[in-house]
Amino acid sequence: MLKRLILDFAYYLQTSQSYQAKKKFFYNLLENDNCPYKKYVDMAMMTLIFVSVAVLIREVKFHVGDYMLFFSNYIISFVFFVEYMLRLWVNSSVSEIIVARAEHDTFLLRDVNLVKAFKIVLQLKLKYMFSLQALIDLFAILPFFHELRLLRIFILFRVFKLFRYAKSFQTLSSVLATKKFEFFTLAIFASIVIFVSSVLIYVMEGNNANSPIHTLFDAIYWSVVTISTVGYGDVTAVTQEGRFVAMLVIMAGIAVLAFTTSLFVSAFTEKLQEIKEMKIIEDVSKLKNFYLICGYERVAKEVSSKLAHRGKRIIVLDADEKRVEQAQKDGFIALHYNPGSVDSYKKLNIDINTQVKAILCLREDDVENVYAALTIRSLNKDVFILSLLMNDANRKKLTFAGINKTVYPQELVGLITKELVGKPVAFEVIHELRSENSPVMVDEIGITSRIVENFLTVKDLDNTDYKIVLLGVYKQKDDRFYFNPLDSTFIEAGDYLLVIGYKNFIKEFEQYLHTKVKHG
Repeated sequence: MLKRLILDFAYYLQTSQSYQAKKKFFYNLLENDNCPYKKYVDMAMMTLIFVSVAVLIREVKFHVGDYMLFFSNYIISFVFFVEYMLRLWVNSSVSEIIVARAEHDTFLLRDVNLVKAFKIVLQLKLKYMFSLQALIDLFAILPFFHELRLLRIFILFRVFKLFRYAKSFQTLSSVLATKKFEFFTLAIFASIVIFVSSVLIYVMEGNNANSPIHTLFDAIYWSVVTISTVGYGDVTAVTQEGRFVAMLVIMAGIAVLAFTTSLFVSAFTEKLQEIKEMKIIEDVSKLKNFYLICGYERVAKEVSSKLAHRGKRIIVLDADEKRVEQAQKDGFIALHYNPGSVDSYKKLNIDINTQVKAILCLREDDVENVYAALTIRSLNKDVFILSLLMNDANRKKLTFAGINKTVYPQELVGLITKELVGKPVAFEVIHELRSENSPVMVDEIGITSRIVENFLTVKDLDNTDYKIVLLGVYKQKDDRFYFNPLDSTFIEAGDYLLVIGYKNFIKEFEQYLHTKVKHG
């Protein structure tokens, strides 16, 4: 009967949406750094910690009001007690373990063994309770249960709770955790040096009436102060033998300090890139309306440069470390993540719906672009995806992958070539552009709605004033390139101007198109 009640209750909790929602809410509030409300809870808890420590310090020599004492000893302790119990609750799911055991035993056609289930529950709960952070939480609430003044010193354990709430402390802990073995070796070495030097100095100085070292504790105190190179001077060796021991201890202390310093430096050096990446991800999670560029090759560089020139925010993802470094050198936020991996977007911690304006798959490899598009579509079905198409045979694959628009460079080149055939200017243009040392360049300028508002026809562009040759206009609506268009040719949003000229002149002309206001 009791077993049936336990199983029914476990199944009820496991299938109850309200219970699971509440548990998930408290888990996010206490453990999930991505929860928007967690930072407020952390700030409140840190405030309570500082208040309780301030009361403890004030109480040493001055009377603290009864209300403040009650607040520190009971209210704050009760808050920490509730936090401790909530963390113990969300750490593991009792109902999930019981249900899993019941389904396992039922599948094997045997009686449900609840004892094994409760053993697993007990192991998981005890494992958490004896973890360092849980012990600190427990010590922090001890003053709540005892009136002994000595136990109030456990209030200081609340300071260690700051490691749980402050990200900088968590980062420090994670960095130092990578050198556990080295720090353990250092602790053993320092302990041996302290023990040996304590015994030596006690043997040398213990029977000397003029020596301040009379007990083994005095010797240990002297060893710790000396090996740390602090040297208070309150306890010093007076015999020649004792001073010789002191010199050896000082040299050992220098070695210990050097070892300690090298450990800290190496730990932070190894984790520096990871820390930088964490900071970048934190900054990216706060951005709005940015373009996510997958891959950073020749075309991506040009596109990124154009977007940046127009004041757009850009995030670059690439699986190649060298390309990521190049993107960073070019001034873009770039991360060494694989655009075709779901984990990459989970690590980014962004909401594609609200933060990403468009995703540009610009790898010069159709297969990589397909993988990236499929991954993105598995996470979001609505975001606009533009992809570079290198081989027209793969067009359908990109379409099936959910790409909204493909850019096939050969199409525009083919249209331009078709229009240039037999034109007198063609030879000069191609010859000029093929010259590696030529300062002349060809560039395309996208026509935006703002440009259309101020420039209606080709004649209105005034490109000759900027020493710019307008080679032609690509009409996206007609999918056709018009070579040497008439002055009366209308320009529309989405068109592209193909221009030839000096780089600086082209930049000035483009800026002129975007900034000049002719109407209004």
